[in-house]
Amino acid sequence: MNRDEFRDNYFEVVAADLDRYATVPDDVLLEIVTTDGTCMWLVANDDDPEWADEELNDRELAARLCAGCPVQRECLEHELRTAGESTVGVWGALSEEDRREVYRVWLARRQGGGPQA
Repeated sequence: MNRDEFRDNYFEVVAADLDRYATVPDDVLLEIVTTDGTCMWLVANDDDPEWADEELNDRELAARLCAGCPVQRECLEHELRTAGESTVGVWGALSEEDRREVYRVWLARRQGGGPQA
């Protein structure tokens, strides 16, 4: 498998993993993310991570900010539903570019273009 095939397959796997949240109401997802999200905890406690002053690109920020977060997939599902293709920032441990790629596959699955659990 070459790099492009791996990348495309990765987005398929992520979108398929999100199928389990298809029936979860938006308000429930929001509650989960705001209650249990690592980034939300940092904001609520005015706690800057040790790397806060470093120059990080979107992917590096996603990797560091979301590392170990217990609600990455719920966060991603919430962002895809609410922002869609206009997604910005770091959500679900993915960069904006990666989320846009996942969104394309996710949307096709939700519209009947792929298998759902």
